[in-house]
Amino acid sequence: MKKLRISLINIHGLLKGSGLEIGRDADNGGQTKYVYELAEFLSQHKDVEHVHLFTRLIDDPALSPEYAVPVEIINEKLDIRRIPFLGKKYKAKEELWEGLDTFVNGVMQHIKQHNIYPDWIHSHYGDAGYAAAELSAVLNIPFAHTGHSLGFYKKKKLLESGESEEDIEKKFKFKARIAAEEKTLELSEFIVTSTEQEIETYKAYKNFEFGKYHAISPGIDTRKFVPYYYQEPDSIKHMEETQRKYWVSETVSKFLTNPHKPIILALSRPDRHKNLHTLIDVYGKDKELQSIANLVIFAGIRKDIMKMPESEKNVLTDLLLLMDKYDLYGKMAIPKKHDVENEVSIIYRYAAEKRGVFVNLALHENFGLTVIESASSGLPVIVTKNGGPSEIIPVCQNGELVDPQDENQIKKALIQVLTDENKWKYYSNNGATNIQKHYSWLSHVDQYVDLINENLSLSSGLGIKKQQYTNINIGRLKRKVENLLVSDIDGTLIEPKLNNPGLEELKTHLTNRTDKMAFAMASGRNLELVKKVINEEQFPLPDFIICSVGTEIYYTNGTDYILDKGWAKFLSGRWKRDDIENRLKSIKWIKLQEEEAQNPYKISYYYEKEHYNHEELITALGTGWYKVNIIPSHGQFLDFIPKRASKGNAIKFLCRKWSIPLTNVIAAGDSGNDIDMFRGPVKGIIVGNRSAELASYETNKSIYVAKSAASLGILEGLKHYKIIK
Repeated sequence: MKKLRISLINIHGLLKGSGLEIGRDADNGGQTKYVYELAEFLSQHKDVEHVHLFTRLIDDPALSPEYAVPVEIINEKLDIRRIPFLGKKYKAKEELWEGLDTFVNGVMQHIKQHNIYPDWIHSHYGDAGYAAAELSAVLNIPFAHTGHSLGFYKKKKLLESGESEEDIEKKFKFKARIAAEEKTLELSEFIVTSTEQEIETYKAYKNFEFGKYHAISPGIDTRKFVPYYYQEPDSIKHMEETQRKYWVSETVSKFLTNPHKPIILALSRPDRHKNLHTLIDVYGKDKELQSIANLVIFAGIRKDIMKMPESEKNVLTDLLLLMDKYDLYGKMAIPKKHDVENEVSIIYRYAAEKRGVFVNLALHENFGLTVIESASSGLPVIVTKNGGPSEIIPVCQNGELVDPQDENQIKKALIQVLTDENKWKYYSNNGATNIQKHYSWLSHVDQYVDLINENLSLSSGLGIKKQQYTNINIGRLKRKVENLLVSDIDGTLIEPKLNNPGLEELKTHLTNRTDKMAFAMASGRNLELVKKVINEEQFPLPDFIICSVGTEIYYTNGTDYILDKGWAKFLSGRWKRDDIENRLKSIKWIKLQEEEAQNPYKISYYYEKEHYNHEELITALGTGWYKVNIIPSHGQFLDFIPKRASKGNAIKFLCRKWSIPLTNVIAAGDSGNDIDMFRGPVKGIIVGNRSAELASYETNKSIYVAKSAASLGILEGLKHYKIIK
């Protein structure tokens, strides 16, 4: 098996090999660490040839000069490649949206110049998702995406807090961000989430159902996050660790009257959402807790609070005011800085040695990396029940889940774990053992590389092309195709009611097309009915036929129609035809169509229009309903097909297989069923005799609304896109 060359894209974070500046600001938190460690462990995988991590080049005197190095070699199979755009100064992620096309062009040129064409792209966060979708279209290379945080919820939260839509749009560019997130759901091979729960958060998006999702828990570096009783065998490393532990102890102890007491530890960015103020409230109001333990909060890195961004300044000011309100001097430590790269693991072990507990009371935690890092160090946790931790704790049995806004529940859990030695040991031992077992990067990258290989074999045609067409002469497709015209048939190519306007002229153009132009028909009809149209209208033979509502792709070679078995294999992965048919037997108002209307990936019924009930169909299909597309048409026909089967996805598949850039595809249609073809970079033509569901569409950069009907409208669109004169 060919080894993989993988490009990761993380545009806005500060990435370098000599130590990450985690906590420096809101853009340099868990995501930066996640991406760097993913890259590092992927580069160590046996099936990976090389990993390139693309980011922005920053040449800013206020930052390390390492961010200005165009190519930084991390190891023999990993490098960071920095692309300049929007000047040299460091910018917050919200300021980068306007320059993303420049970044994409820079990455393209860099890949060509250095001949490092990847087999696979992985984007992190919405801005990189936009870039990956563009690169994927131009290079015909599939991509996966990890969201890390979603614009929809951030916007919702800010609106609920009373900020105006105009102000937040100006600052955060939510239109661009949410549009990019919608695009990644449409065009990515799959979305990586940290937990099953996180998949639910994507349901707010219009394109949720286009996405395919895989929950793969992030890992931790189990070489670094070791139990507090682990002794480093290397004497030099042992000495370095002892020194670091000493300085951590010094940093914390200077705040405390009695530094020998157990520690209630919190470690996060100074973000309102992290809910650190509730922890201080719980501790400050309870004298018993204060007598049992000290409170230690590492809240990012600060020099001068007054010079920090407004949101962070407000959070830190509130924490210090609460410390003063409850008079916690000598009982609470809030150090100004720590070495994120080297000291975090030491901080956890220091707290564990003192029989402490780690607390994360975030209002919602997508995953909870700190929960597994602290547990791997043998430190019990008390953690929010909202989000990822609710999947970690039952598996690892390393602490207690609490409602982050229930002060009584938090206090009770803290006292219990800190005072019950058996419970403390039980959670400590379970954490140290189970985190190593379930949450290592080695396990993560094994699952991830398997998914890449599976998707490359199923959806991009790699490997399938060789086995499928070795003995089949498809002369038309041996040529280099640059442009592809895909047209719906009924109402678009032909419209007998209007005497087929423009049909003869379009047929002449298609007959005389050059080798660089390919033509495809896309239809809800089955192959026999498509062939009937070709024969009756004496159409020039298309190169491709997408038929049976996108469930079949055929190639033509002059005499034969050859089924693409690779497309069929791709659809089969999530499709249980017999089970669906059995479940639908309970529906009284549908009746199976004749045998010739069926195929392995399409179940076709007649239905009684007056009894149609979509919810009843969903109930009958059960939990697997979201893997099925339900398509009623013309008030009498009802098709059930795999979710991935669509004319739009079939176009994407064809372009990957035959190396046709998606930007060079023009799709023509007349009805709502054709909207799926006008996706991403594909250019659309909506003919003049369009149906009511397309009435609101207007001509824009990627869609042309013709004045003329049927084939005459297609010709008008081809002239608009300068394909014909």
